Amino acid sequence: MKSEEIILRPVVTEKSTTIREKENKYVFIVSVKANKLMVKQAIKDLFQVTPTQINIINVKGKKKRVRYKYGYTAAYKKAIVTLAKEDKITIFEGA
Repeated sequence: MKSEEIILRPVVTEKSTTIREKENKYVFIVSVKANKLMVKQAIKDLFQVTPTQINIINVKGKKKRVRYKYGYTAAYKKAIVTLAKEDKITIFEGA
């Protein structure tokens, strides 16, 4: 897989912004087929930084109802990437 296919989009929420500022951890939505090694290589290729730790979280789809029919939202995979103190990813900085 290409790096662009592994890292789908960044997560920008209050919680992800807090851990980014305090602990230098970045959160991304990644492909459901990706593993830690693939995510690490994709971060190196796309942002030219070296991750020190990768945590992967599988998020299950939630049960939803529309009128009288039930269904599920899509399941996805989330990666929390820890960087060294001197490294930054500029897309989160807004510059």
